[in-house]
Amino acid sequence: MTQQVPSTEPALAGVRNFRDLGGLPTADGHRVRAGQLFRSGHLAHATDEDARYLTELGLHTIFDFRNSADRKLDGLDIELAGVRNVNIPLSDPADGAEFWRMVRDGDIADLRAILSDGKGVDRMTASYRAMIKNRTAEHGRILRALADDSVPVLMHCAAGKDRAGLSIAVTLLALGADREAVEADYLESNAAHRRYKVQRSSTAPEAMSPEVLELLSPLFDARAEYLAAAFDSIDETWGTTERYLTEGLGLDDALRARLRHNFLD
Repeated sequence: MTQQVPSTEPALAGVRNFRDLGGLPTADGHRVRAGQLFRSGHLAHATDEDARYLTELGLHTIFDFRNSADRKLDGLDIELAGVRNVNIPLSDPADGAEFWRMVRDGDIADLRAILSDGKGVDRMTASYRAMIKNRTAEHGRILRALADDSVPVLMHCAAGKDRAGLSIAVTLLALGADREAVEADYLESNAAHRRYKVQRSSTAPEAMSPEVLELLSPLFDARAEYLAAAFDSIDETWGTTERYLTEGLGLDDALRARLRHNFLD
């Protein structure tokens, strides 16, 4: 397929939170090459026009980090001719099922009990810490694939914010980006046109009341404190980013060099 990278961000009708990481700087003065590293929400609702656009990107691999509960809720990704779809769940399906029951069906009493008084934020920071510590095998597998042949690549989860956000963050750290640049990209997921469209089972007005939306907001926000919790987990467990990459993820100098060759100008 011929790669055709647009100069402006596309308005995809059925895919949220899509963007090209091209142009993001590394600490040593390089930049991520345009048209190689993409992120988004799920592709299950992509329109025919969306599919044409994505096909023209010349993608080699799409990594889907959703679990079975996510995929049951929103559906499987569309298939693009010549593109490999790889599912690497980065969260437990039981947790996913509980999460979506809460979001879709939880009444105000349930939501208050589970999410009020900072409990929603605590839930999210704990999940970011756990993803760093407990998903080293998966993140190492992703980076080894990117060093070998899985480029250009699109990474996504459901909203393209948490599991995809952390996987992109880990990739950028491996490429030599500093944490401030990683955070700047991560926070772009808060733009109104990027956010996951929350749906509730009930159509009653109170199901989407201001209080309900406020209680749910920590789950669907990209907050700097969440990413900071992931970075803290790296520092507390491995001491430095370099030790995380080498000891935690098993990346050697040759693999890091291949990653930089594949992604950096």
